[in-house]
Amino acid sequence: MRRPAPVQLPRGRPRSFDTEAAVERAMNVFWSLGYHATALPDLLRATKLSRGSLYAAFGDKHSLFLRALDRYIAIALTRMDTELDHRREPVEGLRAYLAGYVDRNSGANGRRGCLLVATAMELAGRDVEVDRRIESFFKAMETRVAGAFSRAKAAGQLADGVEPSSAARILVCFVEGLRVVGKTAPTRIISQATVDALLDRFIR
Repeated sequence: MRRPAPVQLPRGRPRSFDTEAAVERAMNVFWSLGYHATALPDLLRATKLSRGSLYAAFGDKHSLFLRALDRYIAIALTRMDTELDHRREPVEGLRAYLAGYVDRNSGANGRRGCLLVATAMELAGRDVEVDRRIESFFKAMETRVAGAFSRAKAAGQLADGVEPSSAARILVCFVEGLRVVGKTAPTRIISQATVDALLDRFIR
């Protein structure tokens, strides 16, 4: 006796929006307003999603924020990998890395600040998932910068007594502090002179 063919259940309705584009838009809202000040209507307006679609795709506001934070971190680390590319002369790479901070520290970019710094100030110590991401990001930054300093040392380009890991830690603290100062929108000339003065202490 022939068995009846299995019933084909209808598949769920496919998403009709670009998830990554929605995360990008949400990231910009959180970046502008901060986590606590961002309300659901702000996110719905920015992502152009209904409440149901947003919750179905991302779960809740906190989950969407973590996705946005992950995107911001991925962009920042990809940019660093380009600036500090191993095929590049190491001091040139470090100058390119710092030049990026000068750009992000000037004018409207400077006043907007850094999403990671703002998140650390708002949520660090109160949100385990956020703490984990911030700690991981700063370690990843430090590792990349230390690598560039190590390559510079091997090429005989570091000043006497400069230790790559310590120099990297100083530089990471410096550039994140620069983002805080950038909220006052210092001129590009001042920011550039400041980063040049610090780097020149490390190199021959």
